[in-house]
Amino acid sequence: MRFFVIILLNLFSFFSISAEEDVKFFITKALKNNLILNAERKNLDSVKQNKNITRSEFLPSITISGDQTSTSSTNRTDHNGLSLSDTELDSENKTILVEQKIFSGFKGVNTFKKSELETQKADLELKQVEQQTILNTVSVYFDLIYKFQNEKFNFLNVDLFERQVESDSARLQKGEITLTDLAQSESSLSGAKAKLINAQTELFSAKTNFLRATGEKAPNLENLNKNVILEIPNSLDKSIKLANLNNLDLLISQINYDISVKDLDIEKARLSPSASIKVSKSENKDFSSSIDEKDDETIKATITWPLIKGGENISAIKKSSFDKQRHQLILQDTKNKVLSETSNFWSKYLSSKSILEATRAQLKAAEIANEGISLEYDSGSDRTTLEVIQSRSLLLDARISFAEAEKNFIVSQFELINHIGMLSLSSLK
Repeated sequence: MRFFVIILLNLFSFFSISAEEDVKFFITKALKNNLILNAERKNLDSVKQNKNITRSEFLPSITISGDQTSTSSTNRTDHNGLSLSDTELDSENKTILVEQKIFSGFKGVNTFKKSELETQKADLELKQVEQQTILNTVSVYFDLIYKFQNEKFNFLNVDLFERQVESDSARLQKGEITLTDLAQSESSLSGAKAKLINAQTELFSAKTNFLRATGEKAPNLENLNKNVILEIPNSLDKSIKLANLNNLDLLISQINYDISVKDLDIEKARLSPSASIKVSKSENKDFSSSIDEKDDETIKATITWPLIKGGENISAIKKSSFDKQRHQLILQDTKNKVLSETSNFWSKYLSSKSILEATRAQLKAAEIANEGISLEYDSGSDRTTLEVIQSRSLLLDARISFAEAEKNFIVSQFELINHIGMLSLSSLK
């Protein structure tokens, strides 16, 4: 009894796992296993440290130093050439230095703001890789389903032609058809086998691409769930508005421009005066033969104002200004690109939807036609072998076209959502 219970539990566990293996399940796996994505996560952690580094410029720096010296003097003589006794002098020095920058021409402020922008950029780049990972996973997932259906349809086609060849051989012996009819069936069978081999090769490649994208082996293809729901904008205008707000290429381009503005401000600040204050306290022991111990306290305020550095500072400002203009042009080009690509993705979505409906109608008509022609042919009517072969070829093409249209329609939705910057794991239902 216990043995059967264990078997039932294992079966229940198997079916539970299989039921979970939908596109969302494998997207979760891909987001965990993708090496490029994990590298971007580390990059974000690294860039975040720049804020702490630049923030340190506003805080005081404290330095502790110390040294110890031992000096021995031998063979000493005075001015008269008389020998003097040997001496040994041990000295010890301890110093603590506190330095605080008071003003640096707003260089520190702009550097800190630049580090904040760089953190935002790294976060957007991470989201960009996440969205691309989701899109790649969706593409290979539904391509795997399509290639599996393609292989399945071609396998059924080979089976049908094998049975037709057997049937035509028997009919030839009865004198119901000619040798030419049998040759047509045999030729179609050979062509169907060649298509099946090609479909099997494509399915193998699809499994390899699936493993590459998700880090997981292709599951039982019979259990893959094709159902997925996305919230698609109901108009092109709404898609454009969402893309202008959320498109990651556009947001990154905007941040690159903002960073170039801060770089220019930083270079200008280098021409401004800067001020700092230093406070040091030192303790000296056995400083000399006449002083046994001495404590020094020093306060030093420094103001510097760079005037001429051989033209370096002026050239650096000009360089930053040109970089700012360059990023401004790139930003405008990205805005134009987002507008045109949003229209293209929207058009592709509508087109794939229309193609799906057309191929659905094509498949239905091809099924009806093939069933009728096959029944008439088997009943001994005047239907020819060529007509049967043509109807089955049309049915195979219709099945494959409809399966491909299903894949393209689903992927086009994800491509549109990805372009407007709204693609995430939570957007899938």
